[in-house]
Amino acid sequence: MVSDGGDQDLRPRTSVPALAPTAPGPHSGTIGAPEPDTPPAAAAQARRALVRAIDATGVWDTDPVWREAFTAVPRHLFVPYYYAPVPGGHERRWCGDPDPRARDRWLRGVYEDVPLATRLRDGDLVSSSSQPSLMAVMLTELRVRDGDRVLEVGAGTGYNAALLAHRLGDDSLVTTVDLEPEITESARRHLAAAGHRPAVVTGDGARGVPERAPFDRIIATCALTSVPRAWPGQCVPGARVLAPLATGLLTLTVRDAGHAEGRFLHTPAYFVPLRGAARRAAREEPPDGVPPAAADHELFRFLLALTPDDLDPRAAHALWEREGRPVRERYGVSVDGDRRWAWLDRPDGRYRWPLPE
Repeated sequence: MVSDGGDQDLRPRTSVPALAPTAPGPHSGTIGAPEPDTPPAAAAQARRALVRAIDATGVWDTDPVWREAFTAVPRHLFVPYYYAPVPGGHERRWCGDPDPRARDRWLRGVYEDVPLATRLRDGDLVSSSSQPSLMAVMLTELRVRDGDRVLEVGAGTGYNAALLAHRLGDDSLVTTVDLEPEITESARRHLAAAGHRPAVVTGDGARGVPERAPFDRIIATCALTSVPRAWPGQCVPGARVLAPLATGLLTLTVRDAGHAEGRFLHTPAYFVPLRGAARRAAREEPPDGVPPAAADHELFRFLLALTPDDLDPRAAHALWEREGRPVRERYGVSVDGDRRWAWLDRPDGRYRWPLPE
């Protein structure tokens, strides 16, 4: 497996359409793109509006310190350009557009509660900045404590690492890793512009970052097919791991280097896959032999995504109906040495499905 610099998956389950013509601006792969020259009052006002929108969801009720982090960290410094959907494709919006109205559209878009496509390759999404409210859910559920050492897998724009560094009050406690040198270099620049200098590492995120271990928390911003072997071994006992798997968010508690276990959160989540990982079997669209109402049900789709090699759609549908259309929180994952398996209700129960290495 290799890590991906991507955050939330913006694709309609296919490749991103071709880009629409845009005004001259930095190429999507240009590391030397200009930093935003944005009126501070306008940026602060937009940021406060975003914080109010997230606040209304109640996500910060259990850990209000994250509200202060989202209020303080300027997202626009991390997204000097992004790709907005338009009829026929996408257009690039960027901070250096000579048209002031276009710059205003760029700034408004940066502070909307939506994921932003930030990097494309051959029409496919490679990296993005996740929807801020989903980031707030993930960071809150990570249950970071003062003094925790945190590893982020998937550097993206650097925004998530900046939020962690602000929350912890110590940049040295945060490590973010990505396979792509281009992504880590731009993330490093964005972080420096925002006044943060955590460790930004170019490497295979599935291997962790052993030279920076041990970690108290690991958070991934790319979709996994399993739990990488290296992660529990680089964690202290009691560490918490949060990562997208299937179409959900898995939380694991590490017991020791060879054992971890946990359940899924209720929140659906779609992220760019961990690049280089072995792809599991693709599902037939729509699932053969499944009633349309079930085939379109988000929770049934989650079961299909979790068990692509183990349950055909008809068997999955029969189980799903028999067990009362189980919610995500009833599913979990266990790690025992080299074995990894997903389960329903209990790790040693009736329903267990092996995960790939």
